Amino acid sequence: MMYDNFKKILKSRLDEKRYYHSLCVADEAKRLAEKIGVDTQKAYLAGLLHDITKNAPCEEHLQIFTQFGIILNDIEKNTQKLWHAISGTAYIEHILGVSDPEILDAVRYHTTAKADMSPLCLVLYLADFTSRDRDYPDVDIMRGLVDLSFSKALIYALQYTIKDLTERKKAIHFDTLAAFNFAVTSEGNN
Repeated sequence: MMYDNFKKILKSRLDEKRYYHSLCVADEAKRLAEKIGVDTQKAYLAGLLHDITKNAPCEEHLQIFTQFGIILNDIEKNTQKLWHAISGTAYIEHILGVSDPEILDAVRYHTTAKADMSPLCLVLYLADFTSRDRDYPDVDIMRGLVDLSFSKALIYALQYTIKDLTERKKAIHFDTLAAFNFAVTSEGNN
């Protein structure tokens, strides 16, 4: 199966907890994709690979950014937790040879979200919040919402993230704010 090789690569790059998380997100992405008619193979692959550089040392992220001409904005430069989505996308595309723009876009925005996400991007973002290994305080609320309404789940997830970041006095990426604004104005029009 085409996933076996990717799983071997992931196992070599990730610690046990992160590898398990990747498998859980892949399963959840496939489940959510089935609910809304998104390609389940793409969803599974995006879920599998979304954190491929999560355990990479800072030097590797910086090397990937330099090698592939990636320029970080000020928020990204100062928020290393965002680096893996950016370096991971480049790694998947340039090193693993995954060229599907939907998969690359989903991996790139699985941490910050963005306005007007594709269905696959939305599936991966929500799967990362609701996978079976997650255990944050509101996870049961999120799991209930994702089975009711992706748009309501998205708004709740973005609110949760924005509230958490503001409480910890951390910068909020402009893509996250744009995703929230888009989601609440779209929800109001439905």
